[in-house]
Amino acid sequence: MYDNRCLRYFKGHKQRVVSLCMSPINDSFMSGSLDHSVRIWDLRVNACQGILCLRGRPAVAYDQQGLVFAVAMEGGAIKLFDSRSYDKGPFDTFLVGGDTAEVCDIKFSNDGKSMLLTTTNNNIYVLDAYGGEKRCGFSLEPSPGTTIEATFTPDGKYMVAGSGGGTMHAWSIEMKNEVACWSSHIGVPSCLKWAPRRSMFAAASSVLTFWIPNNDSKLKTEYGGTDAEGGAQPQPLIH
Repeated sequence: MYDNRCLRYFKGHKQRVVSLCMSPINDSFMSGSLDHSVRIWDLRVNACQGILCLRGRPAVAYDQQGLVFAVAMEGGAIKLFDSRSYDKGPFDTFLVGGDTAEVCDIKFSNDGKSMLLTTTNNNIYVLDAYGGEKRCGFSLEPSPGTTIEATFTPDGKYMVAGSGGGTMHAWSIEMKNEVACWSSHIGVPSCLKWAPRRSMFAAASSVLTFWIPNNDSKLKTEYGGTDAEGGAQPQPLIH
């Protein structure tokens, strides 16, 4: 980044890459592509370290310990792999019933107890990471031609996502209801990332914005989470 130049190219996928995830414990990372494959890489070498052939559009995510990774695919199937022996196949498979749309994003909560799925038709589901049971689900305005991303707050108690209408929403996972809604100021936010240990998150479309909750916001805690009046809107920090 200092020199603003590429250090290494990773070649192998035949079609567009739609999902990437870095391992939290070493230099490996995964990529999922529209060529129906997931490839496992090492940042230190160009050659692919492993390939998984799957159905449909894959979305990939490591858990916070880097010991397990999940691959979501066509038909609402989620396969869990041991990252140390993924060549032996998945050790568990979940089926998310009632939604046949492809999953465009998947991630684990920081405590590893929940998984967050976002589909191409803008449905969002929170699943139990151990048994695969659906804890709650929410639907957002369509965003034709643009996939959206949802994110957990660092404490795992809330979820934030953008929508096709250019608004952003926050939900309480425990209460299963919306606690805040506000304008994104940037159209459809296709990317959302919460700072791991701070009460701040970034949203991006063609413009990048940084947000911090109000003192009255229900998202405000030491690590980004609870206990204040609901309905207050986060404020843009930089855009």
